[in-house]
Amino acid sequence: MSVEDFTQAQLIRRSKAAGGLKAARKTERSGRRTTRAYLFRGRIRCTVCGRKMEASPRAHGMYYRCPARTLAPGSPALASHPPAVYLREDPVRDAVNSWIGHLFDRTNVDRAIAALVASQDGGAESVGYEAAKKRLADAEARLRRFQAAIASGVDPAALVDVINEAQAQRAAARAELDGAPAPNLLTDAEVYAMVDSLGDVGAALADVKEERLADLYTAIDLQVRYEPAEDAAEVGIRLGRRVNSAGVRGGSCALTTRLRLH
Repeated sequence: MSVEDFTQAQLIRRSKAAGGLKAARKTERSGRRTTRAYLFRGRIRCTVCGRKMEASPRAHGMYYRCPARTLAPGSPALASHPPAVYLREDPVRDAVNSWIGHLFDRTNVDRAIAALVASQDGGAESVGYEAAKKRLADAEARLRRFQAAIASGVDPAALVDVINEAQAQRAAARAELDGAPAPNLLTDAEVYAMVDSLGDVGAALADVKEERLADLYTAIDLQVRYEPAEDAAEVGIRLGRRVNSAGVRGGSCALTTRLRLH
């Protein structure tokens, strides 16, 4: 380390020490070491400031809190953030489990999977890819008809122009497809397999061991955004392919809902 770098590091360290804790706090909280597994650890965010809410055990129950005093000085969220936002775990757990249980109940799971598949957004790339596939199929179908016409006795000279046009369209569609990878969307079968891999969701929801429930939340990538003013939450789940050998994440699908907590 150069003298200049060392001097700069010392100045920054001293400025943080002089400003106290507030000067050193970050916009996003870093994780704290704990021996206790909290059910919604890292899964609940305060919608006022966007930060993850931290677990706060109390004698009469588990809470998650978001204190305004830990916001960075000058943060825009300070203007509207309550002094402290507290959310009890029980009503969140009950509301979330009721929604998940309904989604994956055997009488409703087909509708849930259809909604998950439909939630995927392939965007303009998907639309363009499918359109190019259709143009290629149309061009090849026309060429097959022209070949059949020639085989039945039609003069080839009469079809030169239309054959050339179809061949040009086929070449253009192939070139477009070669330059645009297929959209990485999940199929119905893949989503069914992902849901099957969750095992007995109902049993996990009813299990008294919080570890099993926490594992289910992890498997469905559960996320909760708490709205203190409304005492409501936007809850979402996401299913997706694992990172493949090339380090690229596969497609994913998601569902969200808004739940009242009391």
